[in-house]
Amino acid sequence: MGVRDHKAKAGDLIAEFAVITTSDTRTEKTDESGRVATGLLEGAGHRCAGRELVPNDLLKIRASIRRWLKKGADLVLVTGGTGAGPRDLSIEAAQALFDREMPGFGELFRFLSHKEIGSAAMLSRASLGLVKGRVVCVTPGSPKAVRLALKELLVPELAHLVSQARG
Repeated sequence: MGVRDHKAKAGDLIAEFAVITTSDTRTEKTDESGRVATGLLEGAGHRCAGRELVPNDLLKIRASIRRWLKKGADLVLVTGGTGAGPRDLSIEAAQALFDREMPGFGELFRFLSHKEIGSAAMLSRASLGLVKGRVVCVTPGSPKAVRLALKELLVPELAHLVSQARG
């Protein structure tokens, strides 16, 4: 069965998603990345289970991801915390939960990002993995990066990805 066949089989699957914004400074009012992500996913027909702001704390980020997975989200999208700074902990929080990492997401994100921002793209640790048949994706926190990751990579493949993850 080829990619087209798998995508056709996934059909019009509607995924339920949650968006977690990791930041020590953003508020609900200033969380543009969370709004961008929610708008793009809902615009593609998926359902928002909720949004949450979480401080840059490893255990709090991990607990939030687990909570949304337990509530049944097909996708937990984490924005922020992917850089090289000491408070950038989203990757460590998420990857510790992964049953499987899908390295192509990060590779393609950095490739596409390089076209826009040059060599600084190598500083992003964007990542995607599967946790018990569910998808966890971590993107940089800038609205532009969230838009790039979702429009170019995640939204076009989400139904197929969720279908495959479920088995």
